[in-house]
Amino acid sequence: MTKAALKPPAADDLYETDFHAWTQGQAELLRARRFDELDLENLIEEVASVGRSDRQQIESRLDVLLGHLLKWRYQPGLRNSHWTGTIDEQRRRIARVLKASPSLKRYPAEVFGECYRSGRLLASRETGIALVLFPETPPFTLEQALDANFLPKDVDLLDQS
Repeated sequence: MTKAALKPPAADDLYETDFHAWTQGQAELLRARRFDELDLENLIEEVASVGRSDRQQIESRLDVLLGHLLKWRYQPGLRNSHWTGTIDEQRRRIARVLKASPSLKRYPAEVFGECYRSGRLLASRETGIALVLFPETPPFTLEQALDANFLPKDVDLLDQS
């Protein structure tokens, strides 16, 4: 066997071919304080992506939460434990991200309008109710949406005066 066959792959090669092994190798280098051997370019990108991932998770969960709150409001006859389970789970998971990353506390308010638009589309697709029948502005606040005790009041689609 040649020396080349015994040599471990370079960090940047490993990053492309075996991400898990790359992360473990980088962690080991950090533990050993062998900073000059770190794959800094990829390591910086991965650390930055962790923050993006938390923001994306908040957005995704808020989209689903708002969509289900609209479904709850506009289809009272079809309510079921799956809907309440989804509403509760989205709230818990958003709270968990915010607890782990308190610097993101204001982020849900920053994206509330955008997430409401996504939730409105989701509710329309899943219910078959025309998008125009869902209000363009949210019928509840972010604080209400995240409140474990809040569920929207019923709306009669035939009487929207």
